[in-house]
Amino acid sequence: MNDFSKYSELSASVVKMARNTLIVNLRFMDTALSRLQSAEYPGTVCTDGHRFLYDPVHILKSYKHAKEVPPHIYLHVVMHCIFQHFFVDIGTVDPLLWDIACDMAVEAVILDLRLKSVQLDEDSKRAAALSTMKSQCKYLTAECIYRYLLEAGKTEDELFHLGGLFRFDDHSNWYEVTPVVAISEEKESDGDGDDNSAGTVPLMSFRAELRKEWKSVSESMQTDMETFSKRQGTEAGNLMQNLAAVNREKYDYTSFLKKFSVMGEAMKINDDEFDYIFYTYGMQLYDRKMPLIEPLEYKEVKRIKEFVIAIDTSGSVQGELVQKFLNKTYNILKQEESFFTKINLHIIQCDTRITESAKITSRDDFDNYLKNMKLKGFGGTDFRPAFRYVDNMIKQKEFTNLKGMIYFTDGFGEFPSKQPNYQTAFVYIDDEYNDYNVPVWAIKLILQSDEI
Repeated sequence: MNDFSKYSELSASVVKMARNTLIVNLRFMDTALSRLQSAEYPGTVCTDGHRFLYDPVHILKSYKHAKEVPPHIYLHVVMHCIFQHFFVDIGTVDPLLWDIACDMAVEAVILDLRLKSVQLDEDSKRAAALSTMKSQCKYLTAECIYRYLLEAGKTEDELFHLGGLFRFDDHSNWYEVTPVVAISEEKESDGDGDDNSAGTVPLMSFRAELRKEWKSVSESMQTDMETFSKRQGTEAGNLMQNLAAVNREKYDYTSFLKKFSVMGEAMKINDDEFDYIFYTYGMQLYDRKMPLIEPLEYKEVKRIKEFVIAIDTSGSVQGELVQKFLNKTYNILKQEESFFTKINLHIIQCDTRITESAKITSRDDFDNYLKNMKLKGFGGTDFRPAFRYVDNMIKQKEFTNLKGMIYFTDGFGEFPSKQPNYQTAFVYIDDEYNDYNVPVWAIKLILQSDEI
């Protein structure tokens, strides 16, 4: 047996032992811990979401340093998959800051679990750094830490120190368009050059399916943790926060707003109903002077024409968030494909009563409203007056085809006892992973402040 074969066999045993050690101690994670296939590759340690890829020599050196290191590394890598850190949208984040944020979030969870089988000498240093971070970020999730690092303006030396303290695996393949190739796959691909192995398959082609699988694992873990955390007390706090963050529904507010569109005619060539054969035949027959058929100059399109924006102006609502929400809404509406030239939009301010109502019929009206808007009210929260007000406007023929109402709020209030005759969506801005109960007939949309 040559040295490479010996290293390969020994390292495989170490990886298997690390995984089994974790499964014994973390029964609620057995599905996640067993999901990754192990494979060798020339580097240190990384994952593509499907495999635990490791360099045999690196694993053996880690084990020689301390028998707790390989289980720690394995748990670190699996946590990245559970929290779906690997499935980053390439080009949308700063890789350096995202790497540090993800590693810190994972290590916060591992420290919380207090497993002797993964405890390392430098854990105290990591705990101190996380304690400092906790004073800046209410939640130690990758997203919260990343947001802080973006705004904090850390020096290169500070970032280098944080990265080195929390790094246990290589993230470089997270940002590549092709997956990492294992050593065994490299051997199999040698030959005629026509191989179509994992090394040449675009990473995005299987990332979507992997993401679904890990989302399912995360959701199952969150359900199990509802019971587990009661037994663990506060020790599972960071794990619960990260699971809540990753399993929280992500929304595209632009697409959501367009659900409130209605059909209407717009002056636009209708390519769907235009016959190019008659058009070109006429141009040929009459020397390019007279087509036999002209394109229709109007088309039925879906655009936003009539709806209501209700704003909760109770004492807890922040004026800056309201302004951002309205600006975001306006920026969507003013796009040519979303906006009729003439609209019928009502913006209502309400706490326990209607404090202001403004009618918007054009982009200029919306511009003027945003420039001169002042919030009024700051009392309690009651959603019912806004619904009564809208119902009354419908009776007075203020609307011809009201599609829906979007109610922007940040808390709890009294809901109408009956379902209105139009769609209603309650939009909450929440950065703390809270949930809100709304009536069964209402749509609930929870956004984070940076999403608006």
